[in-house]
Amino acid sequence: MRKYLFSGAVLSSLFGAVGVIRATQAGPRDWRLVLMWISWAATLAIAIGTVADEQKRRELVE
Repeated sequence: MRKYLFSGAVLSSLFGAVGVIRATQAGPRDWRLVLMWISWAATLAIAIGTVADEQKRRELVE
């Protein structure tokens, strides 16, 4: 679990959520807001997948 929390990719994705949350609170509710949430979720999924892939590669090397 720690490898996911301290990963740079996951951390940057979580900080990116701050901007999406602020846009949700302040901005208009239209199709662009939905696309922002979808893109943030895709970014988070890719970051988690990257960490998992790196861990598998490290295990194979050892």
